[in-house]
Amino acid sequence: MIYGIYLSAEGAHAQDYRLNVIANNLANVDTIGFKRQLAICQARYSEPAARGLSGVGAADMENLSGGVLPAVSKTDLTPGPIKQTGSPTDFAIRGDGFFAVQKDNEVLLTRAGNFSLNSRGQLVTQFGVQQYPVLNDNLQPITLDPQLPWEVTREGTIRQAGVVQNLAVMKPASADDLVPVGENLYRTTQPPQPVPLAERQVAQGFLEMSAVQPTLAMVELLEASRLLEANLNMVQTQDQMLGALFNRVLRSA
Repeated sequence: MIYGIYLSAEGAHAQDYRLNVIANNLANVDTIGFKRQLAICQARYSEPAARGLSGVGAADMENLSGGVLPAVSKTDLTPGPIKQTGSPTDFAIRGDGFFAVQKDNEVLLTRAGNFSLNSRGQLVTQFGVQQYPVLNDNLQPITLDPQLPWEVTREGTIRQAGVVQNLAVMKPASADDLVPVGENLYRTTQPPQPVPLAERQVAQGFLEMSAVQPTLAMVELLEASRLLEANLNMVQTQDQMLGALFNRVLRSA
């Protein structure tokens, strides 16, 4: 009976984790370049198996299911829709790759290309109150003269008054390497690799919108909410049954 309570409690914990991840996705449905997170849960070993007291997969009572365990959240790299803005400091990447920005002497990645020029002529991000320099292929801040015309090629090459700078477009080895650090930025567990110029597709005057699909996210939210409620009801039911059993034992003693 207590084992059943533990299983239901683990199920409730896993669904609560899913709810938080899905709610964060919905909160960013209008965030430029946002990639939705996927809540990953996995089967949990029974307590004896986890402690090494019983062989995993053994056909005995010690290997009853341990329920589910919230593991990690992973980034879904599905691209969001591209919207034309006409702003010369807006950029969208079609296909693979992330823009590289500098925060506290660290190179981070983002798909949000809604940039602007600060007072020093640096191309910077616009997420929140903080502004972080956008980097070129040499991982140096991109600086432009706002008084002079400039152009951007399909490969992300910025030309102004004879000066050529390539936007740093980089990609992780896999989606598993991306770690969200807030402000629509990602850190990579392995060094990211530059996307070759011939494979880059950078569109000036466009933005990649959020990849979150509101209808799908709402369905997932309702599903997780109902599963959480079902597990909590199971905990309550089993607790009541256990209490009734104890009362019977005490009355017969």
